[in-house]
Amino acid sequence: MKKYQKQETFNPESLLSIQQNVAGILGALGEDLTREGLQKTPERVAKAYQFLTQGYDMDALAILRSATFDESHSTMILVKDIELFSLCEHHMLPFFGRAHIAYIPNGKIVGLSKLARIVDVFSRRLQVQERLTCQIRDSIQEALQPLGVAVVIEANHLCMMMRGVQKQNSVTTTSAFTGEFEKQSTRNEFINLISAKLS
Repeated sequence: MKKYQKQETFNPESLLSIQQNVAGILGALGEDLTREGLQKTPERVAKAYQFLTQGYDMDALAILRSATFDESHSTMILVKDIELFSLCEHHMLPFFGRAHIAYIPNGKIVGLSKLARIVDVFSRRLQVQERLTCQIRDSIQEALQPLGVAVVIEANHLCMMMRGVQKQNSVTTTSAFTGEFEKQSTRNEFINLISAKLS
């Protein structure tokens, strides 16, 4: 099992390979790699991609289980507006937005920051929003065995904004539910809470 690591680490062989490929792309685009502004671009891009895909080296279940506590609390726990940034696997362009996560405990709770952490684990991979939503839901369900889990993600996709249809104001919303959240009343409570401005 992969261990939970917070520190940024770069594999030298992977970095070199990515650098060489980025240099090839820049050359194919007609750029001059000796130009001052581009001399270190392959290295910078390689480090950026390794950072943006570091979720492959993280284990969401290990993160959740590292801060799980026995607790009799049995009503909905919600963390909303968790910022996320990811890369679309189809064009390797960013998509970004917010995740809203809720669960109903069944004898166990988890440290709140771990919910935000697993959003990073799965978003820092090449992704599609639909799969990302379900991976977050499934990891919480497996680690905590709660009475139900709800995940909603709202995101803007640069692959739609910068190219193709070039729609600047479209927002993609995905949702995934288990257990009690499959009941209309519980789901409605969740939707009302994430829609409300309580502060």
